[in-house]
Amino acid sequence: MNGATRVLLVDDQELVRAGVRALLERDGDIEVVAEARDGRGALVEIDRFRPEVVLLDLQMPVMDGLGVLRELERRRVDTSGRRHVDTRVVVLTTFGEDDNVFSALRLGAAGFLLKDAGPRELREAVRTVAAGEGLLSPGVTRRVIERLAGTGPPPGAGERLDGLTPREREVLGLVGRGLTNQEIGAELHLSPATARTHVGRLLAKLGVRDRVGLVVLAYETGLVRAGGNR
Repeated sequence: MNGATRVLLVDDQELVRAGVRALLERDGDIEVVAEARDGRGALVEIDRFRPEVVLLDLQMPVMDGLGVLRELERRRVDTSGRRHVDTRVVVLTTFGEDDNVFSALRLGAAGFLLKDAGPRELREAVRTVAAGEGLLSPGVTRRVIERLAGTGPPPGAGERLDGLTPREREVLGLVGRGLTNQEIGAELHLSPATARTHVGRLLAKLGVRDRVGLVVLAYETGLVRAGGNR
């Protein structure tokens, strides 16, 4: 499958991996290049195949999904560049794993997907993340982050926003509430293209890779509070 998005499946259940593989490869533009049943195996396959996207279970033997994300983040910031990894991770989860999902987002996961997602949603998730976008399921993502960030930001957290303009703070707050570029534009009387430009500047200024990271940061700094109120 020349030009197909390269995917690594990581789940300790063989039947789950087989089912996900069949669904992903149906349209021909996604190729599962490898599978792994635990975190250590996942890191080996990432080094071997350099997949664009990893679908990662969190609950696994030997090394869990959070351990994989910690190692990938360590490699990403390694200034030597010898083990640089630009693979993007989508966490496979259930509603009962909110705490772990939030930790995964903080560790750089590009988003998450519920294990009961439909075939089309699964394929679109991989395509979205491979294109460099964060995978936000507005209702579920915001529910996870609001519940876990509702106690308020730690002291000094807001200092990360000191270099932002007032307009950039507004945009970040709206991203944190789950608004799209079109919705942000309507809220602030901007074109969607201008809203997209502001989001791009936020990513660069804050050192965040995608919108998921901006949502997490908006809550962690207290710019958005539990319940969606600023």
